[in-house]
Amino acid sequence: MQYPTAWLQGVSLGESIACKLRLQIINEELKSGEVLSENRIAEEFGTSRSPVREALKELAAEGLIRLERMGAVIVGLNLENVKELYDVRYLIESFAQQRLAGTPQDTLILQLEQTIDRMKLAVKYNDYVEFAFQDFSFHEAIVVKANHTRILHLWNSIRQIVMTVILVTTEKSFAEGEQRMNWIADKHRSIVEGLRSHDAESIRKVVQAYFADSMLTLGHTLP
Repeated sequence: MQYPTAWLQGVSLGESIACKLRLQIINEELKSGEVLSENRIAEEFGTSRSPVREALKELAAEGLIRLERMGAVIVGLNLENVKELYDVRYLIESFAQQRLAGTPQDTLILQLEQTIDRMKLAVKYNDYVEFAFQDFSFHEAIVVKANHTRILHLWNSIRQIVMTVILVTTEKSFAEGEQRMNWIADKHRSIVEGLRSHDAESIRKVVQAYFADSMLTLGHTLP
């Protein structure tokens, strides 16, 4: 699997290297315990060591690698790690959606419905990359709309790893067929209906059910 080129527009070389290495780690092309050297990575990407250091620092901050004297040691991302990541997502997204409950969200709801339509179009054309991008965009739109500086800061700290996990799990889910993927797309409509209700408690229950279901499916969609 290659990291989508379209997702790298506007990012620095260091961030681009981090994105590609992150995917290799989460997809287990780079195994836990392997050691990466700055020189080897720099040679592979045809660059100096400076952007490589930037990339490794980013991956270390995410807990995917451990920086040691001999180089960067792959820690990896096991199922328990991903479940913890989804716990953080649940806390962020539940807060964001409940924060939006008190005011009309017609513009956001229209945006989210259009995103679901694009997800279903991606299913039709068997485009797992586009589906993953729209899936991520759906959730990020809600977090951004909540307009909470600290929550957005927390979201940004896990943003890239969430995108990559969604990419990896979506590719595997596509193998289960069109009906399954359309069901996943339609599952997002429960979130839209929750927002349309303007009721914080209803929204909380919807988000809880959404993430409980996501937790159940993680096991067979990760390497």
